[in-house]
Amino acid sequence: MKLAICLFNYFPYGGLERNFLKISRECLARGHAVDVYTMRWEGKKAEGISVRELAPRGMSNHRQAAVFAKDVAGRLAEEQHDLVLGFNRMPGLDLYYAADVCYVARIERQRPWLARLTPRYRTFAAFERAVFAPESPTHIIMLSEQEKDIYQSIYGTPDHRFHVVPPGVNREHIRSCSKPANREKIRTQLGLARQDNLLLMIGSHFHTKGVDRSIIALAALPPALKEATYLVVIGKGKEKVYQQLAGRLGIGEHVRFLGAREDVPLLLAGADFVLQPSRTENTGNAIVEALVAGVPVMATETCGYAVHVERARAGSSIPCSPFRQDTMNTMLREMLLSGERTRWQQQALDYADATDLYNRFQVIGDLIEAIAARKRGMAQGS
Repeated sequence: MKLAICLFNYFPYGGLERNFLKISRECLARGHAVDVYTMRWEGKKAEGISVRELAPRGMSNHRQAAVFAKDVAGRLAEEQHDLVLGFNRMPGLDLYYAADVCYVARIERQRPWLARLTPRYRTFAAFERAVFAPESPTHIIMLSEQEKDIYQSIYGTPDHRFHVVPPGVNREHIRSCSKPANREKIRTQLGLARQDNLLLMIGSHFHTKGVDRSIIALAALPPALKEATYLVVIGKGKEKVYQQLAGRLGIGEHVRFLGAREDVPLLLAGADFVLQPSRTENTGNAIVEALVAGVPVMATETCGYAVHVERARAGSSIPCSPFRQDTMNTMLREMLLSGERTRWQQQALDYADATDLYNRFQVIGDLIEAIAARKRGMAQGS
């Protein structure tokens, strides 16, 4: 089978991009050819994957996306592919990997009505409709039931086109790092005492992830508790803005940015809690990675994977109707002072052992093959 994959941009440390690579490698392992179409590829090219970079044209992101979609359509018309998989919403896809929240719903929720009159909105809303409209042939890889319900409320997309898949966490790798020796090693590297609390945040796009919310909550802790608590942020973002915020709140020495890292499981081994107070989050892979490592989590209920925290009874979900910073401040204080920490840790491990949090990429590989076969059958039948 010959597979075409479309994504606007690739950089090595994004969650969507990591999943794209894993899906591509799953397809390669099954003997399929993979052609990738993108505007920008940052970093080393993946072995076995043919990358076609189509230079961006246009002064704005939405204009570049529109031109890219047109250019890709032209290229695909010249080449024969069994299936076209998209990691960004655009016309002409057979299958869409829905890593993003619903664009139309987000704009309606977060922006004034005038935002819906802009060229940017018209472009991206049209791209989303091309995927989710009832008459569209595109099938959708859905990462959470929560976001599926939102898309259906907006577009009325029929059920049969949605395919909800499990998370894709590497249990063996995470568990192999979750050792007391690694916990001590990481905390020593960070200069933490045995009794200090390490709060970990994982992910790029710091505003969306709510890094400011975590900094404010840390600053609001009682003095003695605050002195013994540190926030460590892993990911790519505008660190300076948040370092300045921490400095203004008097906790500059208690907030550290480590940049993008490949050793996240080791850092999880040293963590006491993972925070995910995202403003919007389709899933939140850091949540399930934490549970697999036995680390309790506090996440906003807007995160698609916050449901796993609730089911595991291994932390807490922050209400978001609406989000209130003082509520998060109180919840963080209570979590740090709670005598339930050991029980939460064990319940996280038990849940991760009893629940499929692991087989996303095998399931998606099967789905790609099934939809491609269905597409061939329909073409032959016509």
